[in-house]
Amino acid sequence: MITGFKNFLFILIFNLSLFLMLMVGIQNSSQKSKVNFLNNETVDLPISFIIGVNFIAGSLIGNFLFSNNKDND
Repeated sequence: MITGFKNFLFILIFNLSLFLMLMVGIQNSSQKSKVNFLNNETVDLPISFIIGVNFIAGSLIGNFLFSNNKDND
């Protein structure tokens, strides 16, 4: 139980630090694009932000799925 909480805390802190570095890194980004989601369009977002957020979301989802699968074994 304690190791599960430590793992969860490590994953959360690691991905939050990636997000903070992403925020600092996109300050001077000039290339912007819109994301089409269903019938809606987002505002112009930097491409690096879109890619970075998708990478972080994939990292979070993958780690949580793997940790849940490992607990069941």
